[in-house]
Amino acid sequence: MVNNIMTARRTVLGVLAAAVPALGAWGAEAQKSSKHHAAGSVQAAGTPAGPVDGSSVIMIIRHAEKPTGSGAPYGVTDQGTKDSESLTIRGWTRAGALVALFAPRTGAGAAAPAPAGLTRPATVYAADPDTGGSKRPAQTVTPLAAALGLTLDTRYAKGNEAGLAAALLATSGPQLVAWEHESIAAILAHLGTITPAPPAHWPDTRFDVVWVLTADGAGWTFTQVPQLLLAGDSPDPIS
Repeated sequence: MVNNIMTARRTVLGVLAAAVPALGAWGAEAQKSSKHHAAGSVQAAGTPAGPVDGSSVIMIIRHAEKPTGSGAPYGVTDQGTKDSESLTIRGWTRAGALVALFAPRTGAGAAAPAPAGLTRPATVYAADPDTGGSKRPAQTVTPLAAALGLTLDTRYAKGNEAGLAAALLATSGPQLVAWEHESIAAILAHLGTITPAPPAHWPDTRFDVVWVLTADGAGWTFTQVPQLLLAGDSPDPIS
């Protein structure tokens, strides 16, 4: 019986001797894997800004026409009151025409495809009109947002282009932004890699073009689509 006990003991010790190195190796591998995942998380946190997914499209327009001085054409509110921070009559006309550009419908009233290079936006942003800045960006896309059944997002004021860009990057699908032209470059600066590089300057005289950024891997492909909505609109992109 003693011999049987000794034999059983040797068997158990042998099994443990074989198992301990294996457990040690597993523990080392698990620790290595944990460090690897931790390093991956750090790398992900430091990844440059880019599209949230392949369906992301950002379309940017400048607000519609504005007063050019102290005389006519004057800015007016949607109620017809003279207001230097509002659109001109031509600007309001463009705002209405943008509905047909971004939310076209068939003669029967069904939704129709947007023109080539554009897409029907699922989110519409405009600079906050209540922070002492221009009301024109919000006025430009208010008719469109209403036609789409969307709430116009005016959480970001001019000067907070970084906040707007963060929201754009965190949202998938097609998005439209109406902004003041001198600050559009500041939005682009926070969106990551854009190819080809957009023009550095948006001319004071152009109200008639859409800048389109389409997700392409970790960056964006840049194109321009002339609106061609009103008489005098140019068919040429901004150079």
